[in-house]
Amino acid sequence: MRRVSQVVVRKRLVTVFLVGLLIFTTIAGRLGYVQFVLSDFLIAKAEESWGRDITFEPERGRILGTNGKVLVGNQSAPTVMVVPRQIKKPEETAQKLAKILDMSVEKAYEHVTNQVSIERINPEGRKISEDQAEAIQSLNIPGVYIAEDSKRYYPHGAFLSHVLGFSGIDNQGLLGLEAYYDEKLSGEKGALSFFSDAKGKRMPDIADVYKPPVDGKDLRLTIDYKVQSIIERELDLAVEKYNPDGALAIAVDPDTGKVMAMSSRPNFHPGNYQNVDPSVYNRNLPVWSTYEPGSTFKIITLAAALEEDVVDLHDDHYHDDGSIKVDGTTLHCWKRGGHGEQSYLDVVQNSCNPGFVTLGQKLGKESLFEYINRFGFGQKTGIDLQGEGKGILFKPERVGPVELATTAFGQGVSVTPIQQVMAVAAAVNGGYYYEPYVQEAWLDPVSGEVLQKNEPEMKRRVISGETSEQVRKALESVVAKGTGRGAYVEGYRVGGKTGTAQKVGEDGQYMSNNHIVSFIGFAPADDPELVVYLAIDNPKNTVQFGGVVAAPIVGNIMEDSLRSLGVKPRKDGLEKEYAWPEEPLVEVPDVTGMEKDELTQFLTTLKIKTSGKGSEVVTQAPEAGVKVPSGSTIRVYLGEE
Repeated sequence: MRRVSQVVVRKRLVTVFLVGLLIFTTIAGRLGYVQFVLSDFLIAKAEESWGRDITFEPERGRILGTNGKVLVGNQSAPTVMVVPRQIKKPEETAQKLAKILDMSVEKAYEHVTNQVSIERINPEGRKISEDQAEAIQSLNIPGVYIAEDSKRYYPHGAFLSHVLGFSGIDNQGLLGLEAYYDEKLSGEKGALSFFSDAKGKRMPDIADVYKPPVDGKDLRLTIDYKVQSIIERELDLAVEKYNPDGALAIAVDPDTGKVMAMSSRPNFHPGNYQNVDPSVYNRNLPVWSTYEPGSTFKIITLAAALEEDVVDLHDDHYHDDGSIKVDGTTLHCWKRGGHGEQSYLDVVQNSCNPGFVTLGQKLGKESLFEYINRFGFGQKTGIDLQGEGKGILFKPERVGPVELATTAFGQGVSVTPIQQVMAVAAAVNGGYYYEPYVQEAWLDPVSGEVLQKNEPEMKRRVISGETSEQVRKALESVVAKGTGRGAYVEGYRVGGKTGTAQKVGEDGQYMSNNHIVSFIGFAPADDPELVVYLAIDNPKNTVQFGGVVAAPIVGNIMEDSLRSLGVKPRKDGLEKEYAWPEEPLVEVPDVTGMEKDELTQFLTTLKIKTSGKGSEVVTQAPEAGVKVPSGSTIRVYLGEE
């Protein structure tokens, strides 16, 4: 019996030992698993439980012009954040914050007593001034923090506003390029993490963790600051002079598709967009608006007719008696009584509607509309801006003889300005259709190094180089001898075409004395570096013709822009044919070496202003050969005898 009991006891001891060993092994294994496998996870969870983050917004990438001019920048705008559990005197704290932030004490008290880890005082504490931030910091209130933030700064006011767009209070892009490229401009948030116990008290023994924000990339545009400034100036002058319903202008490089300038009226200050009617900033007219192009569309008909060899501009003629009948419908020329016998070059110069109807008929429906599609109408250009329209074309099955005729001279179709300018760019640059773009490159915000560069994209060849050359010559003659004389610039070869399109009312009928007048020009005419399109919607107190209103404005834009781009004046272009009441320019003679007494007899149509002592002309300005308006002042310097 004794031996049996000893065996039983021994077995029980072994069992207890094994069970204990199993428990110990399990506990040890669990501890090892927690220590070596779950430690990072649990530490992270603990820190998450203890941690409190004060976020730091990154600076949005700046937006620059092609020459490095800052168009959109950033300025400091601190934000107030509070940790309610760390605030010892909520009533007193609320009173102090309310006074500095210009808010009610009641609302401030709600913020500082809110049962959350971190409370952001919104909106009164968002993007405050530096003075307000310094005032709050000087109070040294426990639980009140100033987080670094920034807001957008537009140093040039309403300059390029529809293209740039704007961002919201959370630095998110809301419109224009700010929205289109928001992801790259916005960057990544940073944070200052500190640790507190369950009661929210700061744990001083654990170091704070700072993760710096990553600023957004800088965006460099194709926009040329000088050209854009010239267009902004001319649109402002046009608004002041004509009080139109709207106005717009675009300038592009025809050899790349780069948009060099773009603006419209009415415009707005991006920093104050909240105070503007949304209909103003929601409509970037050069890419959004659609309307009948009028006679500027005739360039497409001309290019198609020349490419298909259905007309010779010099040898073929057309007699215009003021109208033409098509399938029982009478279509009129803008000139009562017509232009009489004309070559087809005269048809282009005179912008003769019946003459262009015959070109459309020579081409036929299929051919004309094939070229219209080739030149990009009825489809988006692909420009990197929001809200682009497609325009409206006749459906092929609905194109009869009348629709073919009106389309040939730009009536009954609807296009966008960006479509129009890119189509004409293709017609004059040798026949290459490019996709327009405004984003030139992405830059490192610190070093300025180019991270990614946008390259021109040629979509297709639309006409031959020979045809393009004929189009350029014909349109240069329009400016020198035809309806586009207002755009003539002495010393530069300018080509272009006028446009006058009736607007359609809400009843679907054409409105009387309410037109969109336009002009599209390019220069130098033999090798274009700039294409400019301008449209004025319903100019007041003037004759509503593109040649009267729009052409002179484009002439001003061309002259100043070409000079700013370093394009040198030349004397090999077509001479302008002046029409009453225009007066020909006077060529400045060379008066250097003349005696003072001879000047008044020699310069009969020019005024003289002299400086210096002596009787002989040493230098003069302007120099000899420059053409100036009659009555202009010539400055001469007289040397010592």
